[in-house]
Amino acid sequence: MPFKKLHPDIQEKLADLEIKKPTPFQSRSIPVIKSGVNTFCTASKDSGKTTTLILTTLHKLKCEAVENAPRAIVLVENKERALELYNAFLTFTKYTSLRVYVSYEQLHIDLQKSEIFEGVDILISTPKTLNRLMLLNGVNSSQLKIFSIDDAEFLIQKSSYNALMSITQSVNKGQFVIYSEKMHPMLKRFESNFMERSRKVTI
Repeated sequence: MPFKKLHPDIQEKLADLEIKKPTPFQSRSIPVIKSGVNTFCTASKDSGKTTTLILTTLHKLKCEAVENAPRAIVLVENKERALELYNAFLTFTKYTSLRVYVSYEQLHIDLQKSEIFEGVDILISTPKTLNRLMLLNGVNSSQLKIFSIDDAEFLIQKSSYNALMSITQSVNKGQFVIYSEKMHPMLKRFESNFMERSRKVTI
């Protein structure tokens, strides 16, 4: 059972939320993601992709704050999805020391830089904003352990795709996990870039 091999704090939270049994997608994907390989996760809506993203991120970070640089980055399409995912993370991180920060275009870039500098464990951001922060040395990726892309179909947009390619050139370490409903040909192109030696989990 994938949940039984997660960090004890996560298991406790799942019990509090009365989440007892993993979905078929979670049973297949969690062990693969935990192994540390780059992973394409493809499954239909409501299969448990968002919860998988949260659980594997928390497990990778051992449910505790460490130093100041982000150790997990989650890329999302827009402000609305960023805030939605931020609130979903808070459900699981409420009684941990983990610091979750949400970043998007409408926030002043200098304010974001200063707040991230104070210390963040999990950074949720849009491609354009994250790229800008990295170009301005506002995000230190040296401690990065896992970089997830939520509902990656939005990368079909040229501006988001270009921003991601620029971002990945600045990331020299860490695991990449891409979540989507379908394996779009554009996503497959990442195999020759930052998704080398990746595994695929499809439900």
